[in-house]
Amino acid sequence: MTENIYAVRSGNIHYLTGAKRGGITLVFLPGLTADHRLFDRQLEYFEDKYPVLVWDAPGHGDSWPFRLDFSLEEKAGWLGGILEREAIDEPIMIGQSMGGYVAQAFMQRFPGRLKGFVSIDSAPLQRRYSSKADIWLLKRMEPFYRLYPWRALVKDGSEGCAVSEYGRELMRRIIMVYDGDKERYAKLAGHGFRIIAEAIEADLPYEIDCPALLICGEKDRAGYTKRYNREWHRISGIPLEWIKDAGHNSNTDQPELVSELIEKFVRSLNIT
Repeated sequence: MTENIYAVRSGNIHYLTGAKRGGITLVFLPGLTADHRLFDRQLEYFEDKYPVLVWDAPGHGDSWPFRLDFSLEEKAGWLGGILEREAIDEPIMIGQSMGGYVAQAFMQRFPGRLKGFVSIDSAPLQRRYSSKADIWLLKRMEPFYRLYPWRALVKDGSEGCAVSEYGRELMRRIIMVYDGDKERYAKLAGHGFRIIAEAIEADLPYEIDCPALLICGEKDRAGYTKRYNREWHRISGIPLEWIKDAGHNSNTDQPELVSELIEKFVRSLNIT
C-alpha cells in the first residue's frame, strides 16, 4: 500500500492505495473514530484481485491535526477530489457505519459516479427513517463522551462494536490512539454524529443511484442500526445480508464472509 496526502482547507487527508491500478476500484470508508485498520482483513483479501483505496477520514488516524469545521457534504466533496486525483472512474464504495453515510452524501453530491455501494452496519440518510428524537440525540453526543470515564469508554467501545476476539482487540487498539486525549475523542465523535444529524435534517433525496448491498451484524447493538436496516431493506428493496455472530463491526467479526459477500456483489456488476 502507498500512503498519499490530499490537502484541503481544514487539514491534510491521508489515504492508502494498492499497487494494482485501473478498472473498478474498491473504496473503503471506515466508521466514526476508526481508521484504515478497520478494513485490514478486507485489504488483504482483495490485495491481488482489485485496486483498492482506504482513507483515514478527516480528523481520524493520520488525518490529524484537522479542524472539525466541515459538513458531511463537504467531506464527501473531499473524497470526490481524491478520486479525481487518483483517476478512479469506476469506484465501488464500501462504507462501515459513518462510512456508509459518507457514501450516500457522495451520491447526493456526485450523482451517477458510483458503480456500486456496500453498506456495512450503516443506516439511511433519508429523513423518513429518523425520528425527531433520533436527530436530537445525535446532536448532543459530545457531552456524553466527555462525561464517560476513559477506561469504561475503551472497554465498552471495543466490546460494544464487536463480538469476536480479533474485532474487539482491533477496536481497542484503534481507540487507544486517543489515550490521554479524551477531549479529542469526544469532539471527534460529537462532530461526526452532529454532521449526520444535520445531513438528515437537510431532507435531501439521498438516492441510491447504483447497485447496492446492505450488510448488518445479527448482534449489532449500536443505536438503532438493526431497525434502520430492516426498514431500509423493506422500503428500498435493496438486498440485506444478516451476518451471524457479528456485531456493529461485522467486517471484523466475520471478515472472510463479509469479504466474500463484497466480492460476489462486485462480480455481479459485470464490470471489467
